[in-house]
Amino acid sequence: MHKLTAPRRVKLSFISVLVMIVSLQLSNNLLASSANPIQEQALVEGRLIQGGWALITVPPLSQLQWGQREWQADANGQALIGFGRDQSSLIQVNVKPSDQASFTIEIDLTNKDYLVQRIDGLPQRFVTPDPEAQERIRRDIAMARAAREIMLDRTDFMTPFIWPAEGTITGVWGSQRILNGEPRRPHFGVDIANSTGTPILAPAAGEVTLVADMELSGGTVFVDHGFGLRSDFLHLEEIYVQVGDQVEQGQLIATMGATGRATGPHLHWGMSWMDIRVDPEEAFDLPRRLQCGDQVIGNRVIFND
Repeated sequence: MHKLTAPRRVKLSFISVLVMIVSLQLSNNLLASSANPIQEQALVEGRLIQGGWALITVPPLSQLQWGQREWQADANGQALIGFGRDQSSLIQVNVKPSDQASFTIEIDLTNKDYLVQRIDGLPQRFVTPDPEAQERIRRDIAMARAAREIMLDRTDFMTPFIWPAEGTITGVWGSQRILNGEPRRPHFGVDIANSTGTPILAPAAGEVTLVADMELSGGTVFVDHGFGLRSDFLHLEEIYVQVGDQVEQGQLIATMGATGRATGPHLHWGMSWMDIRVDPEEAFDLPRRLQCGDQVIGNRVIFND
C-alpha cells in the first residue's frame, strides 16, 4: 500500500458536486466501559453513481479498507474512492483513524443503464487472437496493472477537466460490445473519432506513468492525476511524452490514430481509480449522458438530439 503525503487542501471543483453526510457506525471494538462513545461523521463529495468517483473526508491519516482494497487518507483527511460499472450493492468502507475507534462509511449509488453496441466486419484476429497475440496481451495487461497500482500524492483531479480531443462520439463507457456477433467485455472508455493526427491533450495535469505499444490498444499513454485516479489514452499515432514526464492541463501529449485493435482513427479515453474502471463522462456536468453521434467541439459537447 502506498501512503499519501499531505497535499495542499484544494476546494473540490472538478464536477458538479453531490454532497452526502454519511452517518457512521462505530465498530464493535469500542470498549464496553466507554460511557460516551465518539460520534463520527464523514463527508463524501462527488458522483455517487456507477462509474463515478468521490472525495472522502475523514480524520487525518486514517486507514481505509473496502473489500481487498486498502489505502490511506492524507494529512488533511482526504482520499478518493471510485465506483465500478456493476457496483450495485451498498458500499461499506471501514475507516480506522490513528487515535480513535474505527467506524464504517456507507455509500449508496445510483445505477446506470448500459447500451449494447454491435461491431461487425472486424478481422478475426481482433476477436479471437492467436496464441502469440494472446501472450503479448498477457504481458500488456501485467504492465497496465502495475501502472494502476501507483498512488501519487497529487491533487490534479480537483481541477475541472477539459476534453482531450475534438471529434464525434462513437463509443460510450459501460456499453456491452458484440464483436462479429460474439459477446465481449464491456467498453470501458469514451471513444472520440476524428482524422489521424488530431491533437490529443492532457484533460488534467499529472504524471505520465506508462507509455507503450500494445497488442490491443496500440499506442498507449497513462497520465496519473493523483490519489489513484488516472486517464488512459489508446490507439495513438504519435506520442510526445515519456514515463516520468510532468504534464500540464491542455498540453499536447499525442495524436489520434488507429493503432492496435481499431476500425478507424479515434481516441479511446479511459479512466480508472486503482483497479476500478470509471467513466470519463463523470468528470463533466452534462445535462444528459453521452450518445454516439454527439460532437466534442471547442471543449463543449454538442448533443445530437
